Amino acid sequence: QVQLAESGGGLVQAGGSLRLSCTASVHTFSTYIIGWYRQAPGKEREFVAAITQRGDVTDYANVVKGRFTISRDNAKNTAYLQMNRLKPEDTAAYYCAVTYSSSWEREAEYDYWGQGTQVTVSS
Repeated sequence: QVQLAESGGGLVQAGGSLRLSCTASVHTFSTYIIGWYRQAPGKEREFVAAITQRGDVTDYANVVKGRFTISRDNAKNTAYLQMNRLKPEDTAAYYCAVTYSSSWEREAEYDYWGQGTQVTVSS
């Protein structure tokens, strides 16, 4: 069982920045691919970003590419999502999840999920 805890969400004005953290409860954190997803009210959960075990490969949804950066610190069992130039359409609950699958854009491939942290971007 892997427990994931997201933090760092909040209210920010458009153009601002936030850094989300995802901390895992297990020492096997470094063996997992980490994904970030988000879900806006009335919409399906969507892929945001993913990072491989050693952090050498990252992937982003087109809508966040160039604005968001995913990273990880395996020594701290923590992954991060740096979000810059935020837009009102980035408003959503953000979730981190872990998988061993290379199909990290597929939500069904993830084994464990956090409870989410809310990000609200005002215009």
